[in-house]
Amino acid sequence: MVEVGDDAPDFTAPLANGDVEPFTLSENLDDSPVVLAFFPAAFTGVCTTEMATFEEELDEFEDAGANVYGVSVDAPFSLNEFRDQEGLSFGLVSDSNKEIIDAYDVEMDFADMGYYGVAKRSVFVVNGDGEVTYEWVSDDPGVEPDYEEVREAAEAAE
Repeated sequence: MVEVGDDAPDFTAPLANGDVEPFTLSENLDDSPVVLAFFPAAFTGVCTTEMATFEEELDEFEDAGANVYGVSVDAPFSLNEFRDQEGLSFGLVSDSNKEIIDAYDVEMDFADMGYYGVAKRSVFVVNGDGEVTYEWVSDDPGVEPDYEEVREAAEAAE
């Protein structure tokens, strides 16, 4: 698993930002720190609450100099619809090929529901040097991150 002090695995994936365009982590580290908020699935209860909370607190993250990105295995077109329905202004990274959740070692299954290979709810803060300065990973998909702790980590990473 990726831990504090590790180099953040780089990736290029579709970014749902109202349009769909390529997003490469290493090319966006100038706008650091970067908060990567992994979530299991769009349009689900806790995931919707989590992304809505990041949106509600986005000004505070931006004041800390941080850029927030959600990451899930949903298709970019689904993520754009999710953004629209929930009024999200930050981009959502589509990991539909599951390479990012594999690189960050945050893959989980909902075997009882027959759904495999989704992101564990987790948050990583990456500084301008590409170093992970904060990591939080939950094995319980019903638990949300401590948003204040994430924001403080982002402030410290700037």
